[in-house]
Amino acid sequence: MKVQKLDFVRFAPKGADSFYEAVLAKVAAYFEEQNISPYANTEMWVKTGIMLSLYFIPYVLIVTGYASGSLWLFFGLWLLMAAGMSGIGTAVMHDANHGTYSPDKKINNFISHVLEIIGGYTVTWRIQHNVLHHTYTNVAGLDEDIDSIILLRFSPRQKRYWFHRYQYLYAWFFYMIMTLFWMTAKDYLQVIRYKQHDLLIRQKVTLQQAIFRISLYKLFYYGYILVLPILFSGRPWYDVLAGFLLMHFAAGLFLSCVFQPSHIMEASAFALPVQTDGRKQMEDSWAIHEVVNTTDYAPNNRILSWFIGGLNYQIEHHLFTGVCHVHYRRLAPILKSTTARFGLPYHVQPTFRRALLEHARMLKKLGRE
Repeated sequence: MKVQKLDFVRFAPKGADSFYEAVLAKVAAYFEEQNISPYANTEMWVKTGIMLSLYFIPYVLIVTGYASGSLWLFFGLWLLMAAGMSGIGTAVMHDANHGTYSPDKKINNFISHVLEIIGGYTVTWRIQHNVLHHTYTNVAGLDEDIDSIILLRFSPRQKRYWFHRYQYLYAWFFYMIMTLFWMTAKDYLQVIRYKQHDLLIRQKVTLQQAIFRISLYKLFYYGYILVLPILFSGRPWYDVLAGFLLMHFAAGLFLSCVFQPSHIMEASAFALPVQTDGRKQMEDSWAIHEVVNTTDYAPNNRILSWFIGGLNYQIEHHLFTGVCHVHYRRLAPILKSTTARFGLPYHVQPTFRRALLEHARMLKKLGRE
């Protein structure tokens, strides 16, 4: 397979007395003064148990036939699994793959593989999320979170077609099928593409090994999530299939609504690199690039923040990926004051609803300009 390496870009030097060094020093001082670890605490471990229970307890009730006599209860259990799946994705798997549960890499790696249990593959997730998205946020051609299907235009730097005029209406359907696509075809397509881009080598896996493991994980996933309920739930196969789809539609829509307002917003810079000394370079340093392309939302909604793993504090997450999300709320004032000191924006929407509305407006704008 011919290697076609990505055209990576550099970021501007951070310079002396940089914003990033200043905010890192303040965050380090906070943890030292409070005498606490930046890793998981008791709250995080309790939350992990709750999220896993929210997924697996309804599943056990389904396969033991508890809801065989009530279609509404049956579908309700699938919806609870959707909530558990979303919680595992945002508040468990996400932290583990960022290495924030423990300084012990083995613990993080062990927990990270809960992603395979809910149908994904850690290798492709880490490349898309940790390597590409967190390094090149909103950079067209490098950040796969914005380089989506042709029907969706997430950046003003991407080509616009006539049908994008209506994407603010139909994008939500594609958000609904996000996890379903992920659990079926996406991992295969990504691993082939990452082989072409020479990105698998750092994950210490060959293309053949990756395809074999993905296939094994998918067989396991569809075996327990569809075959066992069909055999033992006491409901006909089409009810099981409907419940499965309901779970994915609900989780896909919710997760997309959590992620998209963090970056696909009018406030984001969507900057392009410039030619510097014969190489492509962003005009901002990496940390400033992350700040100007990211938005927080609903900082006062403690329940939402708890459930989505603090991802409403997206700026904090992007700058402090090695810190467990349970600490983000207390780091937000530190970051906000430091951005003000350096004359940088600190984008925040007051509520989740407002963030979604602003995201919808951005989808509409991207379809017309």
